[in-house]
Amino acid sequence: MRGEFGILLALAISLAAAPVSARPMPAQSSPTRSAPAPSVPIFQPGAPGQASRIVTPEAARALGRTTFTADDVRFMQHMIVHHAQAVEMVELLQMHGTDPTVGLMGRRIALSQEAEIALMRGWLAERGQAEAMTDMAGMHAGHGGMDHSAHMNPAAAAPDPDDVAPMAGMLTPRQMRTLADARGTAFDRLFLTGMIQHHQGALDMVDDLMTRPDAANDTMLSDFAAAVVADQQAEILRMQSLLSDL
Repeated sequence: MRGEFGILLALAISLAAAPVSARPMPAQSSPTRSAPAPSVPIFQPGAPGQASRIVTPEAARALGRTTFTADDVRFMQHMIVHHAQAVEMVELLQMHGTDPTVGLMGRRIALSQEAEIALMRGWLAERGQAEAMTDMAGMHAGHGGMDHSAHMNPAAAAPDPDDVAPMAGMLTPRQMRTLADARGTAFDRLFLTGMIQHHQGALDMVDDLMTRPDAANDTMLSDFAAAVVADQQAEILRMQSLLSDL
């Protein structure tokens, strides 16, 4: 979907920028219009033992909006919260960081994740789903929900809430306070270390989603998840390089 949107946007910009004389003019010698190019049929695969059928473009788009699961919805709801903390970390970076290269990296991350938050909110709204998370336990990697250690060992003491991250890779409340209190190079180091952890958590969340039955069949969600993996893997490598230079 991103690729199609980018192509259409580029074509629109190029046509708008072209001089009037360079734009194609409608033929005035013939009042008849050329016949439209034949459309390519869209086939919807049938269920096992049933034949495929041809669907209209409108029906195909409608099917693309309905092929989502509860796990898909949970993933988007949780990833909004996950991205929001990254944006909050960059806000602290702008106040307390000193390294200009780290600052530029942070602004790039914030712009990217703010745009993705808007995309995820739109995805949920278009499908009539709530933006708020239904379970605050989050999507810990490998679980997709609560930490079950307390059930395995009822005698174990409950963890301090200050040391519990809402979901995979997110900083705990204590880590966020430590980051907010740091200044200068110490802050830059903590920011990079924390954001690498944060990005890795997002990758774990995508991995977890892909293990769910019938998850990520929605085209827009699948493209988004692939973009998260590609972008955040590249940013992890860049931040590791910056961290080694501090």
